[in-house]
Amino acid sequence: MSEDFYRIKRLPPYVIAEVNAMRAAARAGGEDIIDLGMGNPDLPPPEHVIEKLVEVARKPGAHGYSQSKGIPGLRKAQANYYGRRFGVDVDPETEVVVTMGSKEGLASLATAITAPGDVVLAPNPSYPIHTFGFIIAGATIRAVPTTPDEAYFESLERAMAFTVPRPSILVVNYPSNPTAEAVDLAFYERLVAWAKENQVWIISDLAYSELYYDGNPTPSILQVPGAKEIAIEFTSLSKTYSMAGWRIGFAVGNKTLIAAMSRVKSYLDYGAFTPIQAAACAALNGPQDIVERNRLLYHKRRDVMVESFGRAGWDIPSPRASMFAWAPLPPALAHLGSLEFTKQLLTHAHVAVAPGVGYGENGEGYVRIAMVENEQRLRQAARNVKKYLQSMGVNTPARGAG
Repeated sequence: MSEDFYRIKRLPPYVIAEVNAMRAAARAGGEDIIDLGMGNPDLPPPEHVIEKLVEVARKPGAHGYSQSKGIPGLRKAQANYYGRRFGVDVDPETEVVVTMGSKEGLASLATAITAPGDVVLAPNPSYPIHTFGFIIAGATIRAVPTTPDEAYFESLERAMAFTVPRPSILVVNYPSNPTAEAVDLAFYERLVAWAKENQVWIISDLAYSELYYDGNPTPSILQVPGAKEIAIEFTSLSKTYSMAGWRIGFAVGNKTLIAAMSRVKSYLDYGAFTPIQAAACAALNGPQDIVERNRLLYHKRRDVMVESFGRAGWDIPSPRASMFAWAPLPPALAHLGSLEFTKQLLTHAHVAVAPGVGYGENGEGYVRIAMVENEQRLRQAARNVKKYLQSMGVNTPARGAG
């Protein structure tokens, strides 16, 4: 009996899991680890959302199977969100499906639309599901940059000219996880035109739609006229409403892709627990002050992190969006590589970050820092980092960090 499973062979060891195991062991040993590794919000959801969850969970009829594509009220709430936020008209019956977080949705869509041997264009570095969801489904990945510039479009043209078979799917993720890059509507307009010309489906991951800074709201690809002819977009309540563990997300857009994904999901799951879906309706339809409050909080954390780490001797580019910073290794320690640097930072500074190589080979030389600790803890992390850098012989600014 063979234990050499086809799909498992295509999955390399998850490097970030190695760091997570080290962090867990350190905490089990009583060490105070400042965890800036996983993008796990430290804030609670709005109180009225929790109250709705409890209210519906108390109803005797709420505990049976739900609907795989999502209850009608929640699909309508998401359609209304697209209307008020992006000015996009969405049919909740044929253009919306509820997912168990955007990660499950992306994997289900990959299963639905990918044949073995298909070529998928995906960013590198990228959040792992953007590549491995399709690899599990049997596809081949051709990497494209994350940088939304002229080089990006040149790479798309090269991929179409020199790849056999021609790529049929393009994955985009802005604001980017892990690089925090953002785009404007003009970028999406050019991308939609390119996709139509080359007959390529676009899958957009917009999980960080509401975490934008400096007064530049993130656009949706569906704002481009005609985008729904070739595009589907994923969003999530995880970061916007601090509901990561609730596992509620959405796919919105092209009817053909929505139908294919819904059909696969109908075989795989019965949908999220109905009280959670009802509470998600309350999040989308209720007071939206938490959205601005969370945005301002992450904005302040960003500024504190960039300033205090800079004073510690580690210059970190200020992210325009998302809850992450994409930080190049301190030049004097670049030779360590992102994984070893991450391990040393955890061991000697008690600060956990995510190694860039865990997001693809082009992530080497960087780490991802999640702004999921309060300002006091961020300043403490900076002090710890400064001591570590000094112990490694790295010159740091004369002023104290934080």
